[in-house]
Amino acid sequence: METLTHAPVLARFGYAVSDPTRARILLALATEPCYPSDLADSLGVSRQSMSNHLTCLRGCGLVVAVPDGRRSRYELADARLGHAITDLIGVVLAVDPACCAPDGECLA
Repeated sequence: METLTHAPVLARFGYAVSDPTRARILLALATEPCYPSDLADSLGVSRQSMSNHLTCLRGCGLVVAVPDGRRSRYELADARLGHAITDLIGVVLAVDPACCAPDGECLA
């Protein structure tokens, strides 16, 4: 395992939330820990897709799997992530539509 701080942490977080499904997973986990099957059902994605996204989020160091009997429950790796996510969703951005697509992709 490698420990990251500062800009690399922000880059990993940015990569993780660049996918809408992963962003929705992080928003859900900011509220409470959850099982993958429940997350898949609530977000309307397949369990295989959920597994892939959770693997990515684990690899980015943003979530952890906590064994719970024969299942694993997922939660944010650090409680400060939940606070950061809550703060970020309150941000209002003034964007130039000629510069960025609705998904945040730069067009320039």
